[in-house]
Order: sequence, then C-alpha cells, then structure tokens
Amino acid sequence: MPQSPESISSAATPGRTRIMGVVNVTPDSFSDGGRFLALESAVAHALRLVEEGADILDLGAESSRPGSEPISSEEELRRLRPVLLALAGRVPVRISIDTTKPEVAEAALSLGATMVNDITAAADCHMLEVVRKHGASLVLMHIRGTPRTMQRETAYNDVVTDVGNFLAERVASARQLGIDEILIDPGIGFGKNTGQNLELLRRLGEFRRIGCPILIGASRKSFLGTITGCKDPSARLPESIGAVCAAVMNGAEYVRVHDVAECRRALAIVDAVRGAPWTAS
Repeated sequence: MPQSPESISSAATPGRTRIMGVVNVTPDSFSDGGRFLALESAVAHALRLVEEGADILDLGAESSRPGSEPISSEEELRRLRPVLLALAGRVPVRISIDTTKPEVAEAALSLGATMVNDITAAADCHMLEVVRKHGASLVLMHIRGTPRTMQRETAYNDVVTDVGNFLAERVASARQLGIDEILIDPGIGFGKNTGQNLELLRRLGEFRRIGCPILIGASRKSFLGTITGCKDPSARLPESIGAVCAAVMNGAEYVRVHDVAECRRALAIVDAVRGAPWTAS
C-alpha cells in the first residue's frame, strides 16, 4: 500500500535531501520534450523515478522553457488527467502538479495530487484559494515576465535581495490565507543570466530568512552548458550533479531533477558530509 505523504516541514531540519523527479508530459520541454507524452511512457518513467529514489513526482503538461508559448487549461488537463489517474494511489510518494492555472490545480488536487508547483508564485490569486481548500503544499517560484519573455528581463539591483523580497511577499500572502506548507524556489534560469544564477546558488543561505524550505531546479539548464560548453541538455548530467551538490551545500533542502538515481547517489555523499545519518552498505 502507498505510504502517507510526509509533510514538507520535516526537510527544514538537517537530514537527507529530498528529490523531486521531473515528469514532463509535453511535446516541447527543453530537455526531454515528447519522450513521455504517451500515457504508457509517462507512467513507466514516473514509476522508474520512484524506484530510483524520488520523494516527489512533479508532473507538468505545459513547457516553461525560454520562448515557449502557453497552452489552454483544457489541453493541459487532457495531457495530465490520464497520468494522474494511473499514478494516484499507486506510488508511495507525493505527486506535485507543475501548473500556473488554478483550474488545472483544482482538477489535479481532486485527482490525488497533494502539491502545486507554481512558477509564477501564485500570480493568479485564485491559486492560493485552491491550494488552501485542498490543504495542499505549495511551491512559490520567482520568475520575471513569462517563459516567452523572461530572458529579456534580467535587470536587478541585487538579484538575491530582489528575489528574496519578492518571495517573502508571496509567502506572507499565502500564510495570510492559511497555507502553511510552503517551499520557495528562487527560479534558476527564469529571468536570470548565468552570472545571476551562480550568485543565487552562491548566496542561497540568505533565503533562509524567509522561513521556508528551499527548492532548487537547475537540472540540465542552459547556464550549465554556457559554463562547460555542453550544448545538448540531455548530456548535462555531470553539470547537473555539480549544481545540485552546490545547492545543497549552500542551503537547499529540495532539488528538482531529471536524473534521480545519479543525483541520489551524489547527494548521499553531500548529505553525509553535512552530518545527515548514513548506514554502511
């Protein structure tokens, strides 16, 4: 039988890093678009991520890659619903829905999801109402503009301070409405250039002032390839592991990744160095 999903609050204390595995039910995501669009492929991929050590499955049906165009709620749900129906109650981990649309979140939470990952930090105020109604957890991420325009909006006074102030305001709004289980995500690659992404990772500990666990999603992103010269997103496993390890050493409690098995092994070492319990095999 599936286990009860654990509260995100437990990650605020020192321990094992929690891994959110990416399941893109899209034809156009930047690194694996189209690979898991078919129901059988998406479900098999999700089950494999759980076997590899994912603590959360993050299902997304609308690409947020730079330059991507939005899709309708109807199309998003058409892609999501069969996968959710196949997984809900079958996997022993939490299911998160990566969406910006309250109506999509409403449907997904009714079908068994327990977390909403909103890259706009609930810009639509109805999203907070939906999350509160279902007693769900919420990820609030920072973005400038939209996926189509965000890489033209990278001017900050100080990227860490500006992003932190934005997230603190959004957390306060969510808490005012009675939402307690909140993760914050500074939005690596969403309206930031390479230098700003590195600054966010370097100064990640400054976001602790907000009082929420920190999630970082840097897996396979283009800034990593800018540094190493690797142009193929699917070939950026070493870069992704490096970014994940740096993020956790600097304060992240959750990481969102494509390559769960490899990141789990790398983070076993990082977590042991940080003082998390470990058992000799």
